[in-house]
Amino acid sequence: MHHDDTPSNPTTTRPFEEIVAARLSRRSLLVGGVAAAALTLVPGGSVAGAARPANGAPGQAAKRSIGFTSIPLDGGPMPTVAPEYRMQTLIPWREKLDGSGESFAHGTFTWQEQERSVGIGHDGMWYFGDDRRGVLCLNNEFGDNTTVIGKAQPESADDVRLSQAAHGVTVVEVERTSTGWRMVGSPKNRRIHGNSPVAFSGPAAGSALLENGAENPFLGTLNNCANGHTPWGTYLTCEENFNGYFGARGSWTRTPEQARYGLSAGGFGYGWHLFDDRFDLSNPAYANEVNRFGWVVEVDPNRPQDAPVKRTALGRVKHEGATVVEGRGGRAVVYMGDDERFDYIYKFVSRSGWRSMRARGVHPLDEGTLYVARFDEDGTGEWLELSPANPALAGKALDWILVHTRLAADLVGATPMDRPEWVAVGDGEEVFCTLTNNTDRGKVGKPGADAANPLAPNPDGHIIRWVDADHHVGTTFEWDIFAIARDVEDEDGQMFGSPDGIWADPDGRVFVQTDGGQPQGANDQMLVADPVTAEFRRLFTGVVGGEVTGIAVTPDRRTMFVNVQHPGNGDPTLTNFPDDFTGADGPVPRDATVVLSRVDGGVVGS
Repeated sequence: MHHDDTPSNPTTTRPFEEIVAARLSRRSLLVGGVAAAALTLVPGGSVAGAARPANGAPGQAAKRSIGFTSIPLDGGPMPTVAPEYRMQTLIPWREKLDGSGESFAHGTFTWQEQERSVGIGHDGMWYFGDDRRGVLCLNNEFGDNTTVIGKAQPESADDVRLSQAAHGVTVVEVERTSTGWRMVGSPKNRRIHGNSPVAFSGPAAGSALLENGAENPFLGTLNNCANGHTPWGTYLTCEENFNGYFGARGSWTRTPEQARYGLSAGGFGYGWHLFDDRFDLSNPAYANEVNRFGWVVEVDPNRPQDAPVKRTALGRVKHEGATVVEGRGGRAVVYMGDDERFDYIYKFVSRSGWRSMRARGVHPLDEGTLYVARFDEDGTGEWLELSPANPALAGKALDWILVHTRLAADLVGATPMDRPEWVAVGDGEEVFCTLTNNTDRGKVGKPGADAANPLAPNPDGHIIRWVDADHHVGTTFEWDIFAIARDVEDEDGQMFGSPDGIWADPDGRVFVQTDGGQPQGANDQMLVADPVTAEFRRLFTGVVGGEVTGIAVTPDRRTMFVNVQHPGNGDPTLTNFPDDFTGADGPVPRDATVVLSRVDGGVVGS
């Protein structure tokens, strides 16, 4: 998203003093009996120095193989996919939730209709079901005013309500038929948007920092970016650039806490504050409304009657995603990136095993410890505790730490990163995090290159990986650089830039999606990397002006759902996606989900 790279971290201290030639690769990474070799990039879209994990079975390399034809970069108005695959589109913006397959008309669209139809800004998602039918939870990150309300600035409360209704989460039941996938009419179909009732839980739930003088109810989730899903069957949606929806109608003095989260008098230009007091920073009756956003929000896909719950133990940042893995002792571990230049990577570990916690009536994401990462020059690192038990946070109450998590992370000495985005956990112990880019690194007054962020500036981004001690629950880790985007090449040169979405399948393939400038000005794309055979291949390219984002699969992994966000940036002269033609007189392009499957019925990515 175009607002993701606005820095608000004033830290200028270089985490590793005077590192001129950062080490890009450690040849071996050994933790807990798992060998995770560094990937040093070489031409040909490949990586060198890769090795199968020490506990890998002899047939594992063949199981992980990538058998599709890598396709060229593309800059056209419609998506392309490898020749071994087929694709269809599903649930575009404005499709009615009744399962009719019809959509509300653009131009006469009302907020009441948007609340009854698929939202805009398709992003992170997950699928809950079997190989033929299930519930798809889909984030609706953002839609600009010109596209959604047909004007640059709102002119009424109804205009604002329409924009708010376009954000949030779409939950729909879908099924595979003889002609492809479709939405079905279901009581589970619903929209969760900027005015939906929500609840708070966890250590900061009763904090005065969440209360307003107006005593207004908890409402809404917005700028929902990436996601996660829990082993107990729920969906996690993550609030990222919430600051952009607030502004000041009158006189307003920004506090240090607000500055650290990027609050400004004009926001991103949505103008919600002009007609909705909740988003007016100058209105003292709503002084803490902004603190109600920036959370990981849990949604039960099968219980539409339940309000979404904001889990405060996971901290308040510009959450890109929340990837959950079961750690030692059955504890729930959540890895999270804070998507802004010079911000941090976080981890939450539940107090005890998630099964026993649920059996006792305690939610696993309400009790535990939040950490932030420090990456050291020698390829080791430490998870720094964010609680009053840390001497660096002495005197700070836990609710202050969780509401102002960025400031707490500053105080404990976390490593400023190059826009931490999605996190993926591979087979075994490896954890991957995409760092999209950072053109400010190395500028006057900003941190320079360091071992974990080795380029200054870093316009194309990189991917870092690590292995935690004690099966994800330890407080130390060993790390290395997985890939530097500018150095991954095929016969046509650099393959990709600005890595964003990432997912590792159970066979070890790593799927990488992009959001931002691509080589030769091409469209965003999705690639598949095989650490065993040392290869990257391009599986899918998106639409001109659009982002490729979101990954979900059926249990057999023979169907994959991928999103195309803001196609053509709303310009019908560039694309009419998902309609298969272009032209100024064509329909306004719509965010939509693309369904990918192999022609031979095999596993996607193979």
